[in-house]
Amino acid sequence: MTKRVLIIDDEAEIRRNLTFGLMQEGFEVTACPNGLSAIHELTESREKGLGYDYLVTDIFMPDIDGLKILKVIKRKFPELPVLVITGFGDEELKQTALAEKNTGFLDKPFEIEDLVAALHELAPGITTLGPEAEGAVPAGEAVREAVSAYMTIRIGDSARSREIFNELRKMEHVVSCDAVRGDMDIIIFAQASSEENIRDLLDQVRRVEGVEVLSKSAVERPKLDRDVKSFIDTYKQAVKEMAGDETDETESPTTSYIIVDIDPDTIQDIFMRVFFIDELIFCDVIDNGTKLVGMITTSGAMGRTPRIIEKLNQVDGVLRVREAQIIRMAEE
Repeated sequence: MTKRVLIIDDEAEIRRNLTFGLMQEGFEVTACPNGLSAIHELTESREKGLGYDYLVTDIFMPDIDGLKILKVIKRKFPELPVLVITGFGDEELKQTALAEKNTGFLDKPFEIEDLVAALHELAPGITTLGPEAEGAVPAGEAVREAVSAYMTIRIGDSARSREIFNELRKMEHVVSCDAVRGDMDIIIFAQASSEENIRDLLDQVRRVEGVEVLSKSAVERPKLDRDVKSFIDTYKQAVKEMAGDETDETESPTTSYIIVDIDPDTIQDIFMRVFFIDELIFCDVIDNGTKLVGMITTSGAMGRTPRIIEKLNQVDGVLRVREAQIIRMAEE
């Protein structure tokens, strides 16, 4: 029976060469330019009654790095043979990839004969036609009942900044209250059981002397299609289970909010790119899908633009990226 191979690589020439070479060796091949298109292909193929016998994926791609794709694929299809290919690998990256079950590693450049040999060295596994691995988070998980919102605040009386900060952070339904440098002075994240509670909190904040509420934005569930949502949910679950395994106490990174204005028609691609950036702690959607609010960490020099912001400014559909660096204030 002809074996089916899914290739993920962002370089068109490599996709063409691998596709043609493997077809010459008797494989049926589909090639995808990025992680998002591969996610859709895996789902659509299974719904058509077709499965893949092998996955060949690069590590460095424009939307999701291959190690994150590998983590999700192995959770959904733990027996699927995967071959990781890269021209910029090191020993640490190689060992991380090989730690996954039934996974191989091949450095670029290579000949088709080397690729075929590497595939044959992998144990024959269960194709992607089979059911997803037990424990994967279903796409239709329950909707969170809590109502959440962000408020941005400017303080008119700087002499009372600390007093105002401490008054705000102690209010009911305030989950976090951060003093920041940027277009605003304070960002509040609030969560309650109803919209009425959030409105009451907003009124209470507005009554504080010296406070100007610049914005109040409800947190929205991102309008992601089923495949993307399932992928993100599975990744969240995998990361949650690994939480605490890799902590680094040697650095004290700075922490900032980022507010990203986007073209809402591009939210699928942009949310995926932002969600899978390593420096990101969380990411929420607000203002009818026109903005993302997230928190990032960076250990770079003070005053230097964080790498994540430089990367986001280069993404199609990102209109503006603002940073609001958190100021650590003594709490009373």
